[in-house]
Amino acid sequence: MNKAKILIVDDRPENLFVLESLIDAPDVELIRANSGNEALAKVLDNDFALVLLDVQMPGMDGYEVAELMRGNRHTKNVPIIFVTAKHKEQASIFKGYDSGAVDYLFKPLEPVILKGKVGVFLELYRHKRELEKKTQELDRRLADLEELKMLLERTNEQLTHLSRMDGLTGLLNRRSFDELVDEEWRRGVRNKQPLSILLIDIDYFKAYNDNYGHTLGDDALKAVAQALGGAVQRHVDKVARYGGEEFVVILPDTDKAGAEFMAERICNEVRRLNISHVASPGEKQLTVSVGTSTTIPDGNAGPLPSIEYADVKLYEAKADGRNCWKSCLVEELTSG
Repeated sequence: MNKAKILIVDDRPENLFVLESLIDAPDVELIRANSGNEALAKVLDNDFALVLLDVQMPGMDGYEVAELMRGNRHTKNVPIIFVTAKHKEQASIFKGYDSGAVDYLFKPLEPVILKGKVGVFLELYRHKRELEKKTQELDRRLADLEELKMLLERTNEQLTHLSRMDGLTGLLNRRSFDELVDEEWRRGVRNKQPLSILLIDIDYFKAYNDNYGHTLGDDALKAVAQALGGAVQRHVDKVARYGGEEFVVILPDTDKAGAEFMAERICNEVRRLNISHVASPGEKQLTVSVGTSTTIPDGNAGPLPSIEYADVKLYEAKADGRNCWKSCLVEELTSG
């Protein structure tokens, strides 16, 4: 347990001895000062619970010491009890309080009164230190909670990110696609700009898995996903894994010609991978088929019909020998 420090200030050694003998306690550390200047040096270097300050000293008296302590932000809250023989001079007492004293002790000292007053300030000091300790502990806990909160927020962000991504390919997953296509549809309604959707299927992928095994099949899926990601270059264009060996691309503000250009580009990018597929009935390398649909979003409908039209065109591409694309403008189909 740290001892509470009390500074006793008097220019006469016998008075200091009396104070030491009266305040002798195992939980108190008494520190002497023989002058005002020495007292000021001590209070700047120590944390005192109390200062017992003689009023009459040569050079700097107790009033000056008290005033200087009150003017320093490090010492202004240290309680001061003046020790004086001037117990009959009321003006001196008022001057002491004006200088910053909290109490007076009069010589000759009464042991019971001295111990009682010192005990009060020691108790206040210990309460103050306990409060500071609890405040520091609370600050540490608040800091820990803030750090934990930040960690939790980062973890939630990571979990949210992971929940939106396909674990194998690193592309957006089906859930993310469903959210994005709804957002882009609403934006298209507001802006009256076309929205194109591309559905992509890896040709004869079951045969590829059966022949090469699922490990190489997964590698092929990742390679195709990377090729699709490289094919789209605008930040608004999004690629997602639709399911199994199917992928989907959302192209905002893109007309039918733009969708066809992207479909051709995707087919070429996958062929450029030059992944062998000896089990394919057609091309002996991995290829894809693509179906596209383009429409100007209508506030009375949702994106589902456009996705279904893209799916129809995908099956037409497969029926036409695969390794190709088919496209449609939804308005032409519905008006016809």
